[in-house]
Amino acid sequence: MESLLILTLVLTVLVGVSLGLLGGGGSILMVPLLTYVAGLGPQQAITASLVVVGVTSAVSVVTHARHDRVQWRTGLVFGAAGMVGAFLGGLAGGHLPGRLLMIAFAVMMLATAGAMIRGRKNATPRESTDRLPIGKVLIEGLVVGLVTGIVGAGGGFLVVPALVLLGGLPMSVAVGTSLLVIAMKSLAGVAGYLTTTVVDWPLVRALTAMAVAGSLVGARLQSRIPEDALRRAFGWFVVGMGVLVLALELPAPAAIAVVGVAGLALAAVVVCRLVPAGTLPCPASWRRGILDVPLTKEST
Repeated sequence: MESLLILTLVLTVLVGVSLGLLGGGGSILMVPLLTYVAGLGPQQAITASLVVVGVTSAVSVVTHARHDRVQWRTGLVFGAAGMVGAFLGGLAGGHLPGRLLMIAFAVMMLATAGAMIRGRKNATPRESTDRLPIGKVLIEGLVVGLVTGIVGAGGGFLVVPALVLLGGLPMSVAVGTSLLVIAMKSLAGVAGYLTTTVVDWPLVRALTAMAVAGSLVGARLQSRIPEDALRRAFGWFVVGMGVLVLALELPAPAAIAVVGVAGLALAAVVVCRLVPAGTLPCPASWRRGILDVPLTKEST
């Protein structure tokens, strides 16, 4: 048990790095980590994840704000709507079966990953998020908050795509703004779950400290990596985690089918990357690899 606790604490640093670097992905790592490594029940893992990710995101916002990578108006409006949705989702999630929560978690991961890998066609970053319709931001925030409150994700893997794909924000600004939204929604989600779930607070405090340390490292790395590479790496990372969670939660025949389909899809992507353009009807996003852009912004 002690070795598993140490492993959990060490891996939690990666949660913080993910949040600081990508503006999300914290709960994608944290919920499976607490469920499959620390041995917590789904409801406990989700609640603890919301606390860790929420506090870590709040700390990371400070670093991103100092580099003008936070759009406060959109973040506060989106976050306020998300808090309402997350509280309602947290109330509902506490009464749902644990396996259903994890499967729903994985399905949302895969849907979002697809959007991030495809990208936003003809997207042009907005000069100011003040031009975003308030009604649109409120509706998006409420829906994202509801979904992430139920499945226990802080919301970065949904908020970042919403800000990039729908709001037209540059990836770097979407990352910083996402952290503000995550901090607000996580607090509301925790409030909802605490009505039905008991939390091991000493463990949560230790995990939070490790995640905060990782987030400071991730925030410093964020300014050195180009936006296209971040978006595509984020998308493929979420695909892998989504497939893993489904494989662990679904009955054996369905799990084998999911892994088989994922393997065929990966093989198709590799083939599309190897053959000359126009040989096969491959989607453009399959032909673009993470390493097709410079590894550092300074080299562009």
